[in-house]
Formats: sequence, C-alpha cells, structure tokens
Amino acid sequence: MYKLIIAFLLSSTLGFAGVVNAIALTVNDDPITLYDIDKTMLTKKVDKNQAVSLLVDKILYDQLIQKYNIQADIFDVNAYIEKLAASNNMDLFAFKSIVRQKYPDYSVFEDEAKTIVTRQKLIKKLVQGNLKIASEEDIKLYYENNQNKYTTAKTVEVVQYLSNKKASLIATVKSPLLVPNDVQRNPLVLEVKQLDPQMQYLLNNTAQNSFTPIFTANKMYNTLFIIKKEGTDTLDFEVVKNKVFNEVMSLREKKYLKDFFEKQKLTADIKILR
Repeated sequence: MYKLIIAFLLSSTLGFAGVVNAIALTVNDDPITLYDIDKTMLTKKVDKNQAVSLLVDKILYDQLIQKYNIQADIFDVNAYIEKLAASNNMDLFAFKSIVRQKYPDYSVFEDEAKTIVTRQKLIKKLVQGNLKIASEEDIKLYYENNQNKYTTAKTVEVVQYLSNKKASLIATVKSPLLVPNDVQRNPLVLEVKQLDPQMQYLLNNTAQNSFTPIFTANKMYNTLFIIKKEGTDTLDFEVVKNKVFNEVMSLREKKYLKDFFEKQKLTADIKILR
C-alpha cells in the first residue's frame, strides 16, 4: 500500500509545480510540502521517490520521539562524548582537542552527538531487550572482516615542538615561520605501533602538513607537525576492541530502526492532498 501511495504521488502530484509551500501529503496529520521534497532531493542528491521516503521516515521518527517524550540534555551528551573518548583510549581533554580540529564549530559536533544519544534512547525504549548485544566472537569477526578500517601508518615523520609556555606553542601553530626562542624543535621518525593508544589516535587523526592539538608530556607542552606518513599496519584487536564493539552495536541499532520504520510505514495514515 505504501509503495502504491508513493508511486501515485510521484506520477500525479509532484510533477505539478503549484505553490512552493503547498502540502503534498500528510503522515499521521503531519505535513510534507513540495518545498520539503525539492529541498531533500537537492541536499541528499536523491530522486523524488527516495526524498519522499526519507521525509516519511523523519516524520515517523519525530512522532515517536514526541510520543515517548525522548530528550537528550547536555549531561547525556557529555556522558556520550566521555564514552566515545574512552572507546578510543583517550582522555576527554585530548579527545576534545582533536574534535575541535575537525570541527571548527564545536557545537556542530555536539548537535551530532545529541542526535545519536536521542536515537539510542529511542532504540532502548523500542527494543526492550530484543536487540542482541555483540559478543566477543561477534566483534572479533567484524574486526577480521573489516581490518581496512583499523589501520595506521607504520612510520610518521614529524617535527616536535615543545615549550614550557603553552602560549608560545599556540603562536608557533599560528605562524610556523616565526618560532619563539623558548620553543625547541626536534625532527623525529615515529614507529606508530610502538606508541601508546592515545598517541596513535593523535597521529592517525591529524593530516599531513598539519599540527596535532597541543598536549602535555614530560611536564612540557608539545605539538607535532606531521611531515609524512609511510606504510600501513593493522591496529591490534585489543587496541580497537571498544571502538569495534560500538560500531557493531551502531550497525545493529540502525538496522533495527530501519526495519521498524518499514513496518510503521505500512500502518501510517498517509494522505495525498494534491
């Protein structure tokens, strides 16, 4: 029935331009406009059928969030970020430093984290023990079949900058050609697998010709400028075990939600208005 509705909508409704904000259909009385569909097609780079399907999914999702009064506050988000840091064998401060390097606007990352936490809370409400928790055997199998996702460079050529003053390193990162006198420079070639997990993560998540976030080591402030990465090594299972577990469970959660919403679509009250 759902497929017939979508097919009819596409053939008889969407080709009719009409008013930009005209309502094309409703899902349990919540509207989807022609503008919504056109915008989704553009931003997601999908056809009309896929755009309508995505929008129906979103409305059903939002309706369930409202039905179960699911909320994710700042404490939930911070707890999730702490777990994410721990799963990558990092302390929270270092992890956030790397995140800020990837997300100049940190609030974007927080919004993404809030979306994930909200989804996890909904899944917990819907599943009620029906989602199988990944076993050691499950995550080992996933790791073995996806080792390309858990690789690191064999060696990384860097220049180490260190100082007793953090401000001096900040100035160095901003203007590498004007290095303050109190900053020491040491060229190094690092064997990645011999480093601790936190340093591995730091190097793996910093691009060539870039500085790592500033960190402390041996009672001094440090940053590394990545010159070149060479070779490929697979990270040991124990090093990435927590990360693999999270990825396996995330895939199961997404599949559960997808199957759930496919069933919801069959019983949803979808009305074509134009």
